[in-house]
Amino acid sequence: MHLHQLIILAAIGLASVAAADDTHTERQAFSLPQTEALGIPISDAVLVDRTLYLSGNGGIDLETMAVPEDPKEEAKLLMENVKATLALADMTLEDLVSVTIYCPDLSLFGQFNEVYRSYFDGDYPARAFVGSGKLLFGMRFEIQAIAVK
Repeated sequence: MHLHQLIILAAIGLASVAAADDTHTERQAFSLPQTEALGIPISDAVLVDRTLYLSGNGGIDLETMAVPEDPKEEAKLLMENVKATLALADMTLEDLVSVTIYCPDLSLFGQFNEVYRSYFDGDYPARAFVGSGKLLFGMRFEIQAIAVK
């Protein structure tokens, strides 16, 4: 290969790198008003292009910061909080592709599933149910998820 051919290839390579640097991934953060009122340094979700990354969310009443006594009520509240977070980005539970549930008491697996199952029509997102240490506010469940539109 001649020197002038190498110079042309190098110039094309630099132009390609420069063009790639000009592309900017769109990113938008979303927070429920209750989360903003808490003053903690998180977003409930961050949208990058078509993918929404949901922060850890629990079955806690965001108005009172209370965890229901009944684990099933807590699971229901968790799913309602997820729905509200997804709605901020114009998404629904059908857009979920991956879910991780953290739970310090694995004996609650069945009770959680009873509620979780009722929120889907049978096409479930990929999911892990992970035993964890204590969760904030005494929650029994915390969810982290990814959705794609």
